[in-house]
Amino acid sequence: MKKYNLSVKIKKIGRENWGFMLFIFLMLASRSSIADWYHVPSGSMLPTIEIGDRIFVDKMAYRLEVPFTDISLMKTGEPERGDIIVFMSKAADQRLVKRVIGIPGDSVSMTNNQLVINGQVISYHSEQDKIIFDEDLLGITHKVQFIPVPSKRDSFDNVNIPEGYLLVMGDNRNNSVDSRYYGLVPMHEIQGKATNVLYSLDSEEYYIPKSNRFFKKLI
Repeated sequence: MKKYNLSVKIKKIGRENWGFMLFIFLMLASRSSIADWYHVPSGSMLPTIEIGDRIFVDKMAYRLEVPFTDISLMKTGEPERGDIIVFMSKAADQRLVKRVIGIPGDSVSMTNNQLVINGQVISYHSEQDKIIFDEDLLGITHKVQFIPVPSKRDSFDNVNIPEGYLLVMGDNRNNSVDSRYYGLVPMHEIQGKATNVLYSLDSEEYYIPKSNRFFKKLI
């Protein structure tokens, strides 16, 4: 009798709350395969992404997946040099956000923090100081930060990027654990493309929202 009553109660709850449960399911499915947001806990992408930013991730930028799985239904695009991607790194055993530096077919090297892509020496320009520079990734310009750190990997030999892989780096170039440490990123690990900051909270000021970060474009 108790089992019967429990079954009746569950069915009643389902009938009375089906709309809410459907909403929750659709929201979770959307976050799984359409769009998501990600809290950035570190400064490896400074000055582009600040600690405390909540970034919008377009999960359909490169492929459409079956909700709650990694099964791809169709490709919707290819990562491009300069994109900011969110990926679940098996090598690092955590989710990371980095900028795409090398795409399949590229050859990339770096000497004293100066990139060379496909034989072209990347240009850097700073108007005000010697820390933040504009980096031109063969037509895609963005800001990078060079800060003194005790141990840095500011040079590496030429790497040829094979099909299905990307070379990624953080914009906080001397203080980012990226492809220089974990190797190339398999494209199947990509979870989406970061396009905007939704909002940001300042942990040093009682988590007050940073008004200048709301809906700020990243690319």
